[in-house]
Amino acid sequence: MGKLFNELKQDLLYQHGMNACLNCGVCTAVCPAAEFNDYSPREVMNIVQSENDELIEELLKSDKIWFCGQCFSCKTRCPRGNSTASVILALRRLSVRYGYFAESEKGRQQLFAKRVFGENMLKRGYTLLAENITPAHFPELGENWEYYYEHREEMRQWWDVPMNLENSPGSHRVIPKKDMEELRAIYQVTGAIDLMEAVEKGMEKKLGSKEEVEKYWQNWLETADSRNYEIKENK
Repeated sequence: MGKLFNELKQDLLYQHGMNACLNCGVCTAVCPAAEFNDYSPREVMNIVQSENDELIEELLKSDKIWFCGQCFSCKTRCPRGNSTASVILALRRLSVRYGYFAESEKGRQQLFAKRVFGENMLKRGYTLLAENITPAHFPELGENWEYYYEHREEMRQWWDVPMNLENSPGSHRVIPKKDMEELRAIYQVTGAIDLMEAVEKGMEKKLGSKEEVEKYWQNWLETADSRNYEIKENK
């Protein structure tokens, strides 16, 4: 039993998710992500139960813990009431805290989640706003969405759900200042702010500088594909 496992088992999500895995494989059999990715909930549970820090560190540096879609099919079917999805969340937090997330392509996408979903929550109280769903990034949404994207302010005015009006219906309303202060306080107390900062620091350490992190971010804004950024071996 090592340092990483000791820290992992202190996480409430781990405690809720790991009861007594009997290695039956039902979780992998029902997992949608396992059908399409190099990912097995059963493998994750086996590695964690080994209490081997070297294996856990390897897992934290891999893409595997980022393939889970958090559907919790594993929990509903497990004969022992385990939840690999909960264990995965605990592993993700540990990976971010130690900066291991930046070692994998899927893990590095946490920068996008932090700068879009996380910062939207702190600024507006929502994870996703219409301006984030650009037609260039989501061409599959078609011409109707492109039209709405370009005319959303006037259209919402016409629908009588104007943008940026306090307590107006919809995700573009302005949430009262007092409520936003309470939300930010929750993020602070629960450690979410620390995790968001750890994402920035982990990426900076991996890429070598804040400037390089910004290049990585701009590349994603322009191409919508993090694989288009080449990680230099000497970083």
